[in-house]
Amino acid sequence: MESKNNIKNFDKLLENYAKLAIEIGVNVQKDEDVLIKAPVEFPLFVQKLVKASYERGANEVFVEYKDENLLKLKYLNEKQNILNNVHDFEIEKLRYLYKERKVNVINVVGEDPDIFKDIDAKIIAQSNAKKSEKIKEFRKYTMNDIISWLVISIPTEKWAKKVFPNSKESVNDLWKEIFKTSRVDESYEKTKENWNKHIENLNKRADFLNSKKFKRLIYTSENGTNLHVNLPKNHIWLSAGSKNEKGNYFIPNIPTEEVFSAPDKFGVNGKLVATKPLVYNGVVINDFYFEFKDGKVINSFAKENNDTLNEMLNMDENSKYLGEIALVPYNSPISLSNILFFNTLFDENASCHFALGEAYPTCVENGANLNSEELEKIGLNTSVIHEDFMVGNKDLNITAINENNEEITIFKDGIWAF
Repeated sequence: MESKNNIKNFDKLLENYAKLAIEIGVNVQKDEDVLIKAPVEFPLFVQKLVKASYERGANEVFVEYKDENLLKLKYLNEKQNILNNVHDFEIEKLRYLYKERKVNVINVVGEDPDIFKDIDAKIIAQSNAKKSEKIKEFRKYTMNDIISWLVISIPTEKWAKKVFPNSKESVNDLWKEIFKTSRVDESYEKTKENWNKHIENLNKRADFLNSKKFKRLIYTSENGTNLHVNLPKNHIWLSAGSKNEKGNYFIPNIPTEEVFSAPDKFGVNGKLVATKPLVYNGVVINDFYFEFKDGKVINSFAKENNDTLNEMLNMDENSKYLGEIALVPYNSPISLSNILFFNTLFDENASCHFALGEAYPTCVENGANLNSEELEKIGLNTSVIHEDFMVGNKDLNITAINENNEEITIFKDGIWAF
């Protein structure tokens, strides 16, 4: 349901937010196709995305609406073998859109963090694992940046109420934060200027890290984190944007504050304590940690929803290994808001984080051209999941070790040290 709002110049901000998604996010080119996946709650934003796509010169725009309440009914009523199934026509649709049409994919998110809290975690985990395995050939189109893709958010009522439980205008409050942290201005020219400066700053951070060719990072924090992370040979630090197979630059996440790469799958040892809750399959996992040996999680515990954490770790044989390492300063705009969003897109951009599961092949030289077996040989993890969790805080220190075994501090008290 679309709520009334009292945000000044809301229509203009919303229009600029949509243009940002189309022109800078996926960067639609003339005669390209666009696929928009969005919650049913706010069709006006979808309409503006479609309008901006056609104004950009799009050939055809496909829209898929998502209703998590209907999905909940499926979990409550369907047999497991039905939940696990992916129909042939669904596979053909993915093949047509991703392989043949090479669509620009926009995934609009705004889930209720607690939607599936009363559902057996095993039911959801098994369904997701089976379905992910059946459509894994299409994951490479986004994981390898073959096509342009974007994750962006709109506030839904249940999500907004979770973030602002005491507000009578929670949806409006969340809209304000989304516009602010996404650097959206009433002037679209100013919005573009904001993003150009932001991208330039993140690129400078990535360029510095790439120039040093570090072989290991050491994380320490007063909360108990003490982790050694090896980096694969010829790894690449990436920042806000990527290039698709056509060479067109796009921004996969709005907002974004991270500089990221991939860890060596078997080179992670020590303890890692999460600093924010993780929303996984409509369940909030809170106050948790992992212990790693030779890259694998050998011990873990969550005070809240530990069973869901275990289901995530057992999605496949590689879900206990890390696939992403990301650096985000504690003084990022999202962090400074002091808001817990219960949404990975936002919370991961308030905090240094890691991801369990699949690594982005583009994080090593020539990685996009390697198959799963070849990626494993050079130390990149492959999995049916890619789940980010947050570890940054105001006393996190990160020391980097270069090829000459020299130590360089890259994070001091939670922020960049260079």
